[in-house]
Amino acid sequence: MTTTPGSPTSGTPGGIADLRPIARRREQRAWYFYDWANSAFSTTIAGVLFAPYLISVAEEAAVDNRIDVLGLAVAPGALPSFTITASTLLSAFLLPLLGAVADRTARKKELLAGFAWVGAAFAALLFFVQGDNWQLGVVAFIVANLCFGAAAVFNDAILCLVAEENERDRVSSRGWAYGYAGGGLLLAINFLMVTFHDSLGMSQGMAVRLSMLSAAVWWAGFTFIPFRGLRNREPEHVVPAEGGLVSRSFGQLWATLKGLRRYPVALTFLVAYLFFNDGIQTVIASASTYGVEELGFETGTVLAVYLVVQFVAVFGALSFGRAAERYGAKSVILVGLVIWMLIVTAALFVPEREIVPFLILAVAIGIVLGGTQALARSYFSLLIPRGSEAEYFSFYHAMERGTSWFGTLVFGLVYQMTDSYRPAIFALIAFFVVGGALLLRVDTARGIRDAGNEMPSVV
Repeated sequence: MTTTPGSPTSGTPGGIADLRPIARRREQRAWYFYDWANSAFSTTIAGVLFAPYLISVAEEAAVDNRIDVLGLAVAPGALPSFTITASTLLSAFLLPLLGAVADRTARKKELLAGFAWVGAAFAALLFFVQGDNWQLGVVAFIVANLCFGAAAVFNDAILCLVAEENERDRVSSRGWAYGYAGGGLLLAINFLMVTFHDSLGMSQGMAVRLSMLSAAVWWAGFTFIPFRGLRNREPEHVVPAEGGLVSRSFGQLWATLKGLRRYPVALTFLVAYLFFNDGIQTVIASASTYGVEELGFETGTVLAVYLVVQFVAVFGALSFGRAAERYGAKSVILVGLVIWMLIVTAALFVPEREIVPFLILAVAIGIVLGGTQALARSYFSLLIPRGSEAEYFSFYHAMERGTSWFGTLVFGLVYQMTDSYRPAIFALIAFFVVGGALLLRVDTARGIRDAGNEMPSVV
């Protein structure tokens, strides 16, 4: 078969094949592996092992069940919550500035990898937290978690560079799937090590410390794949400013804050995301407490169910991505929010110590967990202007982190009033209702036009 210049099969005018889709797919495969890399920290360390281990170390240093934290008497059991809160609030202030810096430089992959490696180095310091040295654990986790958030800003901004508008739902969903698979795989290995630590000839504390070290090594090691496989691009549509990179970035940040009113659709989605994501994060954060304290399962059983959620979320993310290509991301997110409402309602009625209903609930969570988060990321990317991706994603993460205490506050207050975790989880339905109602008001086509992006074939 022969082709003529400019014919459909010739790729580009002049008969030269268009190799850009192949190059994009190669970069996308490299990009997936950062989700695979960083999920080790979010699951093994932040999600499962850090809090109970830090409590046990703080208890060794406690006098009358209190430790001195900056002059305040703090119960060991509250120390992880205060540590996570401090890190979260610092992130909310720092991430927007980092986003402005990222949008003014071509070296996004170096910033992604740099923050990942610094975060992994501080996460590795958790291996040395033992005896009564809780202070090292607090400092190491705060810095590691800050770096985790910073790297996520650059990673999400790179999504807009390696995927066309029509590809982003699929690419983002596949990235989340890689994340759940990688995080789940390492967590399964660490679960076995912690569970059978006696048979391996080590103490439980050593098994936990080795598990956290393995997560740091995993995070650092697999970050080399996107670092090697991604390419940098010159920044676009940068606001002219004088001074050095940091001072110019403050100017960029101020210009973006003033210009937010030009993108009301993106702002509406950010507020919607604030609500429904807070509901999602609170369900995940409180699920183990609900399983142990309300349903009466052993901690090992709940951890095994947590692993089920991780691996089901892989298929959930991929399925939601395929559905979005057919029906549009907004519609699929809304379906996901309805399922979340059914989940928190079902939590009212799950019987105690019956594993099958608890597993069904876990599978339902896994199906919508990865899908809703993945599509929220790709959907938001359509509503933000080119050249400001990192900055807008920094607001995305800052809002997520700066308001993430709303859901836990509601959960705690309802538990305080009812002395039961069932109505506490059910109360989170308000976050999904409000988030869904706001999402219904988002005009996707207008938002894409306002941002100057290409209109996908399905919105």
